Amino acid sequence: MSSTMSQHIVLITGNAHPVLASSLEAAGYKVDQRSTISQEEASACIKNYTGLILTTRIKANQALLQNAVLLKWIGRLGSGMELIDTDFAAQQGIVCVSSPEGNRLSVAEHVLGMILGLNHKIAAADLEIRNRQWRRELNRGIELSGKTVGIIGFGNTGGELARLLVPFNVNLLVYDKYKTGFGNEFVKESTLETIQQQADIISFHVPLTNLTSGMVNTQFLNMLQKQPLLVNTSRGGIVNLEQLILALEQKKLRGAALDVLPNENLSSYTPLENEQLEQLIQRENVLLTPHIAGYSIEAFERMSTILLGKLGIKVVF
Repeated sequence: MSSTMSQHIVLITGNAHPVLASSLEAAGYKVDQRSTISQEEASACIKNYTGLILTTRIKANQALLQNAVLLKWIGRLGSGMELIDTDFAAQQGIVCVSSPEGNRLSVAEHVLGMILGLNHKIAAADLEIRNRQWRRELNRGIELSGKTVGIIGFGNTGGELARLLVPFNVNLLVYDKYKTGFGNEFVKESTLETIQQQADIISFHVPLTNLTSGMVNTQFLNMLQKQPLLVNTSRGGIVNLEQLILALEQKKLRGAALDVLPNENLSSYTPLENEQLEQLIQRENVLLTPHIAGYSIEAFERMSTILLGKLGIKVVF
């Protein structure tokens, strides 16, 4: 893919490390970086491009791809191919690649930080001191060591999280609908039901699909036996927020750590969405971050270099 192609243009639809543009240009591409482009604008102009780089905002759906008459490849920075109609792209002869290896460590470290932060009430205690409250007894922490951690989804990030958790001497239960044979001396292959019954902490690492959309619902939450901590750094759509909030109120959950929300455009919130967010904000046992788990400085660069490698393009700094 890296032969001379000076007339070929690549559209980058979000923020990307400068190495991406510099390497594409060195390979002979013209780069059009439009980090604020809308879905409608992308669909209208995609006919001019031979390459497309996506982050999290723009969808390469059938409506867009039907106009992509010159498009040869799509690169997804990070993980989450649900943004791309890969079946239709394949019919059009468009190669699709992603770079989940680039940010798996960042996500895993973020999950670990969220777990430790909630277990030891770090954010809540910090806020109290800022408000001139010094409450030691009410802020006793819970150690991670010896606890049972359930990981749902054992791809790049799930696997990396398991690796980071091993030194904490936890009991690792892992469920993946599409994988078997991955168990070892540290990781025990499990069923979803066993995780619901035994886990003190449950972390989700699944793509957003028809099967996973809303999977954290009343039915799932009613099966929980040990009042676990629930962590979601995958996609906001897998959690039904209304039912999660109810589970927190009913103490079916010890707490929740969310890096993603069903709607991440806060300025577009409906009254109901604002009310749900406010309910989460008011809870000391909830930790919220703005979809930054996989967005570390190192991952920002690594996602681009890995994507370039998969496209057969030499990395040029």
